[in-house]
Amino acid sequence: MNPPTTPYADAWEGFWRDAPPEEGAVFWDAPPERTGAVHLPLFGPYFDSELPVVDLGCGNGTVTRFLARRYERVVGVDVSAAAIERARDAGAGSGAGSGAGSGAGAGSGPLAAPEFRQLDAVDPAAAAGLGAELGGDTDVYVRGVLHQCAPGDRARIAASVAALAGERGRAFVVEPAEAGGVALAALMRRPEGPPPALAAVFAHGITPMEMPDESVPELFRDAGLDVLARGAVPLALTVPGPDGAPAELPSNWLVAGRNG
Repeated sequence: MNPPTTPYADAWEGFWRDAPPEEGAVFWDAPPERTGAVHLPLFGPYFDSELPVVDLGCGNGTVTRFLARRYERVVGVDVSAAAIERARDAGAGSGAGSGAGSGAGAGSGPLAAPEFRQLDAVDPAAAAGLGAELGGDTDVYVRGVLHQCAPGDRARIAASVAALAGERGRAFVVEPAEAGGVALAALMRRPEGPPPALAAVFAHGITPMEMPDESVPELFRDAGLDVLARGAVPLALTVPGPDGAPAELPSNWLVAGRNG
């Protein structure tokens, strides 16, 4: 697979190399019953069961393993080699479908073990190469990737998603809404200090950035995809909010693909 192409790749490598191994230690690594299972009713009607699924920005593979309980071929990709190593180790250590929680397929075991590859999503040529290797069109799952990358890379990531989707594939994308920035700032300003899981993100030079709500659909339209559906859904986090309950960020989702 092509090597990473942006300086941000080094930040992600350092983050995943240093991240604690304990469950829930990574800021956005909420369990699948609060992530994939919540999203499944939104993208399920659009994904084609005959197509492979690519989990773009898979991190340690938590959601990838959930998707493998629903779809026959699932490939998690991430810019970080350390993240991919963790994802592979987690699958080998606890079963490919472990941690899937509730949702379709839960309890029945994975349809097939998920695969994991290192891939820099800002390289559309590399994404197109992966798509060709997988047989052409794929469905793509993208959660919270765009707001954590350099603004200049977002259009290239959208182009990579379009390359993977091809003619038949669909992309499910969920990103924090503009209002999510307010919630994130409140976590950073807690009197006792920001949650360690959030502080670790900033410590590695990864800066979550606000994105205008309409900028995400525009990115995918500019990449040649139509927005087929959209709405709002909370983005689950692993840290407690002010009331002690697991925190969530207001977020928007869309399904994109070539319509006809």
